[in-house]
Amino acid sequence: VELILSESQEVMRVRKGALIVRHRLGIVLANAGIDQSNIGQDKEAALLLPVDPDASAAKLRAGLRAMTGVGPAVLIIDSLGRAWRTGTTGTAIGVAGMPGLLDLRGRPDLHGRPLASSELGLADEVAAAASLVMGQADEGRPIVLVRGIGLAQRDGSATELIRPRHLDLFP
Repeated sequence: VELILSESQEVMRVRKGALIVRHRLGIVLANAGIDQSNIGQDKEAALLLPVDPDASAAKLRAGLRAMTGVGPAVLIIDSLGRAWRTGTTGTAIGVAGMPGLLDLRGRPDLHGRPLASSELGLADEVAAAASLVMGQADEGRPIVLVRGIGLAQRDGSATELIRPRHLDLFP
């Protein structure tokens, strides 16, 4: 509980076995994203979210570019629960080399009608697809290469996926 509170800006809800918090990164999630799975045998150890996941993604991207001459988009992914759905899904918590959020408002649909409110969580969609291959338990695949996604040529961040507090309808 001490770790959860130290990683949180605000406690949103409490239920048995879970504190729903606004993490210091702005993400609303259970138990501040603290995890004890897949980190070895030390029962006292816990895995926290990175201090700056977007910077971690950018550093990995720069290292890959230096080693290979290619700068692929890099996502830092974690599995997060969702407020109105059961189960976890892969979610981008760090992004470099691609947009986190793709604004499709104004683009036409199949019938020429302009989209009015469509903002695509592009990085989250890629993260969810990659998470299917990575697995959640003992699969041992911490890295996945995803190809064939037409990316908008804009460097974004996972931060842009976090709904600003003043637009949060469920504080």
